[in-house]
Amino acid sequence: MKFSKKRLEERKLSVDEEKLCLFEAYATELKDWNTRINLTAITDDLDIIDKHFIDSLLPLKFETFVQGITVADVGTGGGFPGIPLKICRPDIRLTLIESIGKKANFLKHIIDKLNLENAEVINDRAEIIGNNADHREKYDIVFARCVARLPTLCEYCIPLTKVGGKFIAYKGQEVETEVKEANSAIEKLGGKIDSIEYDDTYIDRWALIFIKKVKNTPKQYPRQSGKPSKNPL
Repeated sequence: MKFSKKRLEERKLSVDEEKLCLFEAYATELKDWNTRINLTAITDDLDIIDKHFIDSLLPLKFETFVQGITVADVGTGGGFPGIPLKICRPDIRLTLIESIGKKANFLKHIIDKLNLENAEVINDRAEIIGNNADHREKYDIVFARCVARLPTLCEYCIPLTKVGGKFIAYKGQEVETEVKEANSAIEKLGGKIDSIEYDDTYIDRWALIFIKKVKNTPKQYPRQSGKPSKNPL
């Protein structure tokens, strides 16, 4: 598979040759492991480039990340968006959060395979990690992509975000509806909508919701495992 520079340039993104090689190695491992465990339904080379790698990099168009920031990727699955962002910004300190053990094993493998430093995998639920003092309100940026509807997602992610940091949610064409659903949850959890940015270069339009953490999350959140999805705020 050859990573297309043209496709990057169309999205106002650029990657050097060394990083292109890492993406190609990543895609090879993703497809290989996907024959044994369910990492992704997207297996076509160009779709992996467009719908996984390039879409994962979209925040770089809209946000300037300072050197050495702490980043958490909640429900990362096959490593999206965290691994592509780490490839392009090796200075970030990345924590990948994945509750499914087989997927967590793949993530540990790909970190070793690509020699990614300052990257770790936590095999646990976000609700549990959000109540752990080592992780609660410790991250400058928290990402989530294709995990849950926004009210539930906010309860997973905002408790992990530092005051002054941001939770960035990847959403599709129902973004306005989901934001309305989530307004109450965002406020209760200490967040505030900062901006909504759109990328419509391709048919499958993405929106990025930037939620700024403006105050501490109340101690009762996140609630115990399962409650954020069964009974959203």
